[in-house]
Parts: sequence; structure tokens; C-alpha cells
Amino acid sequence: VQFVESGGGLVQPGGSLRLSCVTSGFTFSNYVMNWYRQVPGNELEFVATISSTGGRTNYGDFVEGRFIISRDNAKNTVYLQMNSLKPEDTAVYFCNADRIFRATITAIFGSWGQGTQVTVTS
Repeated sequence: VQFVESGGGLVQPGGSLRLSCVTSGFTFSNYVMNWYRQVPGNELEFVATISSTGGRTNYGDFVEGRFIISRDNAKNTVYLQMNSLKPEDTAVYFCNADRIFRATITAIFGSWGQGTQVTVTS
């Protein structure tokens, strides 16, 4: 099982980024997909989740309508569109899979990708 995150970068406050996570090794369309983030020295934080069909989504409280999670089951890929970015959004962003639609930290296959760094600074 693999998760390959990309799309991070350096952006000014108020800017936007679109993260992608390409997956392999499991039947993507059968699983809930989540985005998490981590600041070095801190614990992983839940960002967003999307159901297997894409019909349901949920977000961490801090998102406040700024991010949109989506997925393309034909491409085995989940996305995170991040708008109105703030310096406190600076972190490494990871994706992972789950069997249940819930806002929790989980890695059901026991593996993580390398993440993608998002830095928001003026």
C-alpha cells in the first residue's frame, strides 16, 4: 500500500494550494479517505475526510470553510483544495485510508506516505 502526496509549497497568507494524494495497493473506491497534518514536534491533526463515493465530507473545526476535499476514484486520488491559507496552516500534510467515515487519526494499512510540506508565510 502506498500514499504519495504532492502539491505543497510556499505560499503567502490568503493564497491557495491544491494537494494531491495518489494511492496504490488497495481498492481505493472501497475506502474513506482522510487528510491529516503535522507540525514538527506536535501530534497529527485531522483535517478532512471524504466517504468512499465522495457523497459525504467532514472537516476539522479550524478549517472554517476554507478547504475542500474531493476524490477521483478512477485515478485512485484524493485532493485537498486549500484556500485563504493562514500561517498556522503551515505543516506537513498526509493522506490515509479508513474503513469508517469518522474524524479520527488512523492508518488501517499501517503505512504512511512522505507527506507534502505546506508553508504559509509572507
